[in-house]
Amino acid sequence: MSVNPEPSREVTDPKAMRRAFGMFATGVTVVTVGGGTPHAMTANSFTSVSLDPPLVLVCVGRSAIMHGCLTEEGAFGVSVLAAHQEPVARHFSNRWRTLGAAQFDTVDWLPGSLTGAPLLEGTLARFECELWRTYDGGDHSIFIGKVLSLEQRDDQDALLFFHGRFRQITPDRSEVTA
Repeated sequence: MSVNPEPSREVTDPKAMRRAFGMFATGVTVVTVGGGTPHAMTANSFTSVSLDPPLVLVCVGRSAIMHGCLTEEGAFGVSVLAAHQEPVARHFSNRWRTLGAAQFDTVDWLPGSLTGAPLLEGTLARFECELWRTYDGGDHSIFIGKVLSLEQRDDQDALLFFHGRFRQITPDRSEVTA
């Protein structure tokens, strides 16, 4: 075994890496910041980190507008999308959409009571967070947020992203009783 192994050819190919990473099914969120220039982006790189203290993380590309917004604002919202919200995910992932407050004109939302970050309506869960730590993550930064508030519902299915496409969970019909 080599102490300094060379990466395989696939590891150095960004397209191969993207395809391999795409084999991990993830939920879909919209990350938002409020303030003078509100902004949102669709993200599937979101996860819980800790219960005590309550921490979550989101990874954001260094070249993304959201990267600067998170750093400047210091607080953010996360809305976990339900299965019917694929159009919302597509809207906030569209690089050519109108920016600023106008990007929220086509969706139902409310300002977070603690941070003012836009929180989307009809979602499975919503979190308000304050920026707790930021770590280098190569071409991304890893933003850790301390959860300040949360709301959840469990009466809907989740929107997923798998193999480069949006998917929906199919309910397990074996659980349905006659």
